[in-house]
Amino acid sequence: MRRWWWSLNPLGVGIGAVLLLLSLTPSLLPRPATLQGLASGLVFGVGYAFGVACWAVWSRLTGWRPSPRTRRWANLVGWPLFAVALASSVIGGIAAQNGVRRAVELPPLDGVNTTGFILVLTMTTLACLGAGRLVRTTWNRMLDRRVSRGASRRQASRSATVRTLIASVLVLALLGTTVYVALDRIYYGLNAKPSGDAVEPDSQYRSAGAGSEVRFTELGRHGADFVSGGPTAEQITTLTGKPAMTPVRVYVGLAAGGTLADRAQIAVRELERTGGFDRAVLVIAATTGSGWLEPQAVDAVEYLHSGDTAIVSLQYAHTPSFVSALTAPHLTVDASTALFSAVRQRWLQLPEQHRPKLVVYGLSLGSQGLMNHFGTLEQLRQQTDGALLVGPTNSTPMWRELQQTRDAGSPPWQPIRDAGSEVRWASQEGDFGRLSGPWHQPRVAILQHATDPITWLGPELLWQRPEWLTEGNRAPDVSPQMHWLPVVTAVQLGMDVLVATDVPARHGHAFGDVMVEGWVNATGDGGLDQASLTAIQQVIESYWVIRPAIV
Repeated sequence: MRRWWWSLNPLGVGIGAVLLLLSLTPSLLPRPATLQGLASGLVFGVGYAFGVACWAVWSRLTGWRPSPRTRRWANLVGWPLFAVALASSVIGGIAAQNGVRRAVELPPLDGVNTTGFILVLTMTTLACLGAGRLVRTTWNRMLDRRVSRGASRRQASRSATVRTLIASVLVLALLGTTVYVALDRIYYGLNAKPSGDAVEPDSQYRSAGAGSEVRFTELGRHGADFVSGGPTAEQITTLTGKPAMTPVRVYVGLAAGGTLADRAQIAVRELERTGGFDRAVLVIAATTGSGWLEPQAVDAVEYLHSGDTAIVSLQYAHTPSFVSALTAPHLTVDASTALFSAVRQRWLQLPEQHRPKLVVYGLSLGSQGLMNHFGTLEQLRQQTDGALLVGPTNSTPMWRELQQTRDAGSPPWQPIRDAGSEVRWASQEGDFGRLSGPWHQPRVAILQHATDPITWLGPELLWQRPEWLTEGNRAPDVSPQMHWLPVVTAVQLGMDVLVATDVPARHGHAFGDVMVEGWVNATGDGGLDQASLTAIQQVIESYWVIRPAIV
């Protein structure tokens, strides 16, 4: 009896093997060996399925079938050649990965976790082949059943195809639901309650503090960290030399219950209780999917304005952004709309000369929620006094429109629009000031790295070379060895998303290098001199710790 793998489709194996080998080429960020194994296994599965489909069409059109002897020789010759090519590609892949690591300022690797790569590659490949074999078996059984009932083979084939597609969709839907429920439960356990390290605040300037209607236990892990963290007035004064106030931090968690509008009204009442509307700068901050606010961002604006700030935020989920974006993408927009509308309505009731500067901030999915709420740059500038949008997502229509209407000659990773008169982008220190023309108030500042996969991962990568990989548009920290490959590049960037923050804060989805500069340009410098700004920048950059990856 032949082994099941012995009868694999030769064309499927050939195309899958080519894609697998190509998946070892570099992408935006260095990948751990285990993650590389997952990516390689997935693209092999896609290639194998495509090869099987091409084989079926060719066989139907020509009627040709290879003899058992031809298949046997193809396997005897093909598998050893594939093994040699794979080994060579792994060796070359290490060199390519080291090139990517140098580009993003990481030390080179002396070796690689070959065992982890092979293990994950094997498991992923077997899972893909097993899924394909299950679909094929289902189709054959349905075909045989229809033929045994008197249907012609053509009719039976059509019926079996339709029924197999329906069954596959139902199974995928069931599997997706199961995975989502599992992830939801896992992240609920991780994020629904404050961590053991978080200390309940007693300050009147914090949600869950003295006189607050918000309960500490309802804030979730990230909300509790937010209200219990941040610099004190004394710490701000020590760093900048200026008298400082205790910053206001307002946060309403998902566990507070009610609708988003209900929780937004709680946030407004908290701003009134804490005196947030009396501060110089009022920041409406949109969280990531799990409710997280980046400490580098919120601390930076508080240092910059000597604590004369209020930051208000609203949690809408406890799952991370990649889960929230797939399962409930409307939530980030709904939360941004509810919070901004409620806060601005109360803000408009204040005497104009006593209103704080109203600015918005969002990172990743948070920036997507804000941009989708406003819809256009004009609406964003009309309704706010400034904006800092960090690491925008590729699926955001407003971001895409800004990219498409950039001035001729400016690269997609650092676009210029209308000579920078309304909105400017920064990838590294000094980018905002490189344009000599005026930047009118209110200003919109966007922090965007050329190596951030969250910004560049879009569906068109499957079939179309992106502009940021074309001649003259490649950023200095994008590997010159990275080239667009159909399907492969999309899968590579999908894997890059999982390690987007495991790089120094000048690359990927890490923005500590330009965070202070972003706030200065969106809200003003707070009357600080350059020495104080530099001191703040050094503190903010010290927050970033790169997690060790299994290589």
